Amino acid sequence: MGRLDGKVAVITGAASGIGRASAIRFAGEGAAVLVTDLNAQGGEETVAECKRAGGRAAFHRVDVTSEAEVKAAVDRAVSEFGKLDIIFNNAGLAGAIGKIEETTAENWDRTFAILLRGVFFGMKYAVPAMRKAGGGSIISTASIAGLRGGAGPHAYSAAKAGVVNLTRSVALEVGKDRIRVNCICPGGINTPLISNNLPGGFEMASQFLKNIQPIPRAGLPEDIAAMAAFLASDDAQWITGTAMVVDGGFTAGPVLFGDQGALRPPSGNFMGPSFEQKPK
Repeated sequence: MGRLDGKVAVITGAASGIGRASAIRFAGEGAAVLVTDLNAQGGEETVAECKRAGGRAAFHRVDVTSEAEVKAAVDRAVSEFGKLDIIFNNAGLAGAIGKIEETTAENWDRTFAILLRGVFFGMKYAVPAMRKAGGGSIISTASIAGLRGGAGPHAYSAAKAGVVNLTRSVALEVGKDRIRVNCICPGGINTPLISNNLPGGFEMASQFLKNIQPIPRAGLPEDIAAMAAFLASDDAQWITGTAMVVDGGFTAGPVLFGDQGALRPPSGNFMGPSFEQKPK
C-alpha cells in the first residue's frame, strides 16, 4: 500500500528534475499522475518511468503562463482520472539574471509569469476541483531564495518570496474546504537547470553544491520529491500554510567551525572569558 493510493495528481514542470522525480515518487506511492510540461519528449519519458514504478500516468503539454492551458490540465486530470487531489506547481527556471540596473522589464515580467503567475493559475483551478473531491493538497516549489537575500537572482528571489506568501494567504482561505496549501523551499539541488549551465555538468555541480551547506552533498531531486510526497499524503493532514525548507542546512547559517568550516578553534573542550585567553 502506498501513501497516495487512490489519489490523482497534476505536476507541472515534470519532464525533468524535481518534477520528474516527484511524478515517479507519486506514481510509486499509488497516485495517478498527469505529467505536464512544455517539453513533450521529456514528459513522455517521465510517463514511462511512472508506469515502470507501477502507477498510472499521462502527459499533457502545458505552458503555465497560459491560464487556459493550466485550466485544461486540471480538466484533463478530472476527466481522465476522475478527480483531483493534488497539484504540485513546480514548473520553473532561473529567469532574469544579472545586475538590477541591467534587468529588462521584459525579462522581469517573464520570470514572474512562470514562477508566480503559473502558481496562481494552478491554485485558482485546483481549488474548485479539490472542493468537489472533498479536499486536497496544493504544493508549490518556492526556494530558500524567497526566504533570504543572496540565494538567487533578483527577479527569481522576489517571485519565490511571492510564492511563499501566496501559499500562506490561500491556505487561510481554503482551509475550511479541507484543502491544504504548502510550498517547498529547496536549497542547492543538482538538477539540469544547474548542471546544464556549468562546465563539467553534473559532477562539477555536485562538487560545488556539496560545499555550501552542513550536509556535505548536493541536494537531489529525490530529496524534494520525498517532501512533496509527504505533503501530498494524509500524513500531512494537519500541515497548511507552511514553507518547508529542504536545504541540507544551508539557511541555518554558514559553516564556520569543524572539518568543513573556515575557523579552527583551539583544541580542548572549553573556552573561558577573554581576559584568560593568551594573546597569540
